[in-house]
Amino acid sequence: MSILLSILIGFVVGLIARALMPGKDSMGFIITTLLGIGGALLGKFLGQAMGLYNEGDPVGFFMSLLGALLLLFIYNAISRRKEAP
Repeated sequence: MSILLSILIGFVVGLIARALMPGKDSMGFIITTLLGIGGALLGKFLGQAMGLYNEGDPVGFFMSLLGALLLLFIYNAISRRKEAP
């Protein structure tokens, strides 16, 4: 059940990150969910590097959203490069 909850929270975080980031995003349900889950992992890594979280602590919603926004920024930068001639 905790895996399903993580997927649901990842999807919500991914949706919020996509709503906050300006620009056109042509992502589907799966990529949005992976964006949110990856954002949570990145947020936890950054939080541990800054001393905000210890090993085994659950990551907060804000850090998950921050990580998802960072991943979305990187994704948009890479996809723009592929489109440029």
